[in-house]
Amino acid sequence: MDTKTEYLARRSDLLCSLRLFFLERDFIEVETPLLSEEVIPELHIEPIRVAGARGPLWLQASPELHMKRLLAEGMECVEAIFQITRSFRGDERGPLHNPEFTLLEWYRVGDDMQAGIEFVDELLQAVLASDPVTRTSYAAAFEKHVGIDPHQATCEQLASRAAELELAAPAEMTIDDRDEWLNLLLAMKVEPELGRAGPEILYDYPESQAALATVTQREDGKRVAERFELYWHEVELANGYHELTDAEELRQRLVAVNEARAADGRERLPLPESLLAAMQRGLPACAGCALGFDRLAMLACGAESIDDVIAFP
Repeated sequence: MDTKTEYLARRSDLLCSLRLFFLERDFIEVETPLLSEEVIPELHIEPIRVAGARGPLWLQASPELHMKRLLAEGMECVEAIFQITRSFRGDERGPLHNPEFTLLEWYRVGDDMQAGIEFVDELLQAVLASDPVTRTSYAAAFEKHVGIDPHQATCEQLASRAAELELAAPAEMTIDDRDEWLNLLLAMKVEPELGRAGPEILYDYPESQAALATVTQREDGKRVAERFELYWHEVELANGYHELTDAEELRQRLVAVNEARAADGRERLPLPESLLAAMQRGLPACAGCALGFDRLAMLACGAESIDDVIAFP
């Protein structure tokens, strides 16, 4: 077999191993729509619009919207669900990006962030025979690789540190955009150091970067987002949350995202009213995680690009 064929065969084996892993732990595999009239607005992700008979439809960037609806609306007796599905994001192409990609996503009722992290660790050891994951707080990673406290530093201090490290900020970035300064430092100085010796999970993100995660106050008084991301060989593999269950808080966050999109010259996106209504009726406390399967296959094969592990990139 040629290399591409070997990689695709390894991809197939990996899919089988993942399904078996979840089924052995009493998860139910579900299927949800790829097309919907609603999306979950995100600042840095562009969904792909499709013309529909009754108006615009959106190819889903993640099955999150509908999987949470399942937990909230009709699967009260089910405590753990997973899905391996196609997902879509516009304007993303490169060695780690394809506009159409495969996403593994799961939710388990009763899990908090620590349980979510432990589950990811268990999955990697079972499926890829990895070493146990290293767990590093967002604050510890910044203090080690940037030399600054990301939770306490002002915008001016973050900008000054970026200048000291000779990082060129985009021309459109303003001095008061704290999250973008954090993202710049994270992308250029922290992420390249993560997961070099083995899988590593970054956790306890700044409150302003909670996305759909709960926010809590730690013993040192800092308010953090109970969000975690998995890195291995400098590749971001997964993003997980101790899920926010408050519908009104989620609405406020998504409205703020749309305002930020508009300020950046991009269109506001339709709010996921069906999800918000389901959450009003009650989304059970849970942890969820989305893992990029193509990237996982790439690392499992030792490939240099996800193009090598996708039949038709």
